[in-house]
Amino acid sequence: MKRVIETDDAPAAVGAYSQATADGSLLFTAGQIPLTADGELLDDEPIDAQTEQALSNLDAVLEEADATSTDILKATVFLDDIEDFEAMNEAYADYFDDEPPARSAVEVAALPKGVGVEIEAVATLE
Repeated sequence: MKRVIETDDAPAAVGAYSQATADGSLLFTAGQIPLTADGELLDDEPIDAQTEQALSNLDAVLEEADATSTDILKATVFLDDIEDFEAMNEAYADYFDDEPPARSAVEVAALPKGVGVEIEAVATLE
């Protein structure tokens, strides 16, 4: 049965979506952008700082679902400029320092609120 995950420690959903949903053993997160839970948008920060905030938001959603970053099976990183890949990857590698999940990283035409990165994940709850 589908379960909706919501936490005040990550930015609230601002549309017709949930921060995450779970069904049995799998958790699917919405894309996390560099927006603090207090509403501060970090769109003018370097991509590494934006990546760190997006991952911090992801952490908060995972924690609400009783999961951690080690439970992530697959992550997808959306960049508005693929030239930011190296800087994003360095911040990402610090977050996943051991046994990182499978990952896709793609350049997109634009991201919500003009940010440089958005990250979503699929995690196991077992």
